Amino acid sequence: MNPATQISDLQLLFANLRAYAQAHPTERHIAQAFIDFLASGDDVFLRTRMDGHFTASCWLLSADGERVLLTHHRKLARWLQLGGHADGQMDLAKVALTEAIEESGLSDLAVEPSIFDLDAHLIPARGGEAAHTHWDVRFVLRCAGSENYQVSAESLALAWLPIAQMHDYPDASLQRMARKWQARTLIG
Repeated sequence: MNPATQISDLQLLFANLRAYAQAHPTERHIAQAFIDFLASGDDVFLRTRMDGHFTASCWLLSADGERVLLTHHRKLARWLQLGGHADGQMDLAKVALTEAIEESGLSDLAVEPSIFDLDAHLIPARGGEAAHTHWDVRFVLRCAGSENYQVSAESLALAWLPIAQMHDYPDASLQRMARKWQARTLIG
């Protein structure tokens, strides 16, 4: 393909957000909020954007699709999906994959390029950092090799949790992703 005709990572993200809105009509409002934020400035992928910035995370599945790998986040002291800041990178699927590898030590992972979930959430003020919003774009990653993870410095612990048991999980966004995954596997 001619480099002049290649779609940029930014154009691809706009297209993927619009596709997400079409695929999830009940979440059109959140997809539109992400589109509006994406269009709000050149700095939306940088931590220096004081009101908020893009992050990417993953629904990291076992090879059989029955379990998800979660991290007991060191700074937030909560069980969450793996992920992190975009830090200038506009290819958020690549960010999610990189963060998963860094945080789990797993190396044989496959990423789905379409957006799995969107979640804008407030990060409370801490130390010298003001409260701000993480515009988190989430992707499905599947473990294609060994599931023996290594806990990184960012985590207190990692654990594979059965998705079928996450309906009563205390985090609403993890519950939502579990429902989405289970609905998808029933259809597929």
